[in-house]
Amino acid sequence: MTSLPAARPRAPFFSSGPCAKRPGWSLQNLKTDSLGRSHRAKLGKARLKLAIDLTREVLEVPADYRIGIVPASDTGAVEMVLWSMLGARPVDMLAWESFGEGWVTDVLKQLKLPDARVINAPYGELPDLSQVDTKTRDVVFTWNGTTSGVRVPDANWIAADREGLTICDATSAAFAQKLDFSKLDVVTFSWQKVLGGEAAHGMLILSPRAVDRLESYKPAWPLPKIFRMTKGGKLIEGIFEGETINTPSMLAVEDYIDALEWAKSIGGLNALVAKADSNAKVIHDWVAKTPWIANLAKDRKTASNTSVCLVIADPDVVAKGQEAVAQVAKGITSALDKEGVAFDIGAYRDAPPGLRIWCGATVEKSDLEALTPWLDWAFAQEKAKLAKAA
Repeated sequence: MTSLPAARPRAPFFSSGPCAKRPGWSLQNLKTDSLGRSHRAKLGKARLKLAIDLTREVLEVPADYRIGIVPASDTGAVEMVLWSMLGARPVDMLAWESFGEGWVTDVLKQLKLPDARVINAPYGELPDLSQVDTKTRDVVFTWNGTTSGVRVPDANWIAADREGLTICDATSAAFAQKLDFSKLDVVTFSWQKVLGGEAAHGMLILSPRAVDRLESYKPAWPLPKIFRMTKGGKLIEGIFEGETINTPSMLAVEDYIDALEWAKSIGGLNALVAKADSNAKVIHDWVAKTPWIANLAKDRKTASNTSVCLVIADPDVVAKGQEAVAQVAKGITSALDKEGVAFDIGAYRDAPPGLRIWCGATVEKSDLEALTPWLDWAFAQEKAKLAKAA
């Protein structure tokens, strides 16, 4: 049996959500004055507003865009928008992984929009972006496919003089990839992704054009209270000033503030992007020289720098079929979990069997460098088991 690698990752947290806490994180670092207080009290509102203001600063959101804290994580933020804004004009739905497919299901089977067009691609690929009508239609897409490891390369395919809205689920891209806000009307994400915050809260960023849609268009279907962003035909501005629709966890708010302040301290957005790029390069370079593994993303130019998705490529294993591939992938994740080396690195349940390794800025490059020999070790064990079973 191959001997164990000498070095171990200092922090074995490579989950793609909830993601690793920032380096040096400690519960004792969080401010607690707002805990046990009403979120509508002066102190609570001030902390919620600070979370919004720091989001604007670190993410470099334009001054005329609204930023709100909303319920139910990124899913809640996206569905608020789909139910509140779609139906005013035809819409193009882009999907190349499970979350994008979820938004397609919402629009086709729940809202049942007759003018919805689906432009999709299999796992590992991007749809043909030239097919998207960003001039006259609304567009819904994920910037970074969390479950496929494929992202859009930029926003050049979006028309600057568009008439419709661009609605972007950026939950595994925000704070790790540059978002071109001039091309985006709605941006959503959740705290537990790139900055490693706690779950259950979503962020909703609206351009002036998106606000105009909310104030000028009334959907044909009823809206639950939790989705309503207007009253009397006007935007409820309080949502974007720290007056949340429902009761937030102030502990989660303080944790998010801590993550944002850490992001500022290391150099802001540019530093976060550079760190994620450097981290992902460790895995991509290892894949390039390792015959038994491959990137699920077919094109390196569109490969994610956060949720890096991998598939087993060893010809002996692949020749035994998908059941063997899945068995080896599951065995690797189980072995590394048991060793305390890597937690939660299995592929998403709807994705092709394989591995998914988070490389966002809260992960340290040295931990990823220490991880790769363990991946080789675990694969060797699982391949030997497969051969013995045969």
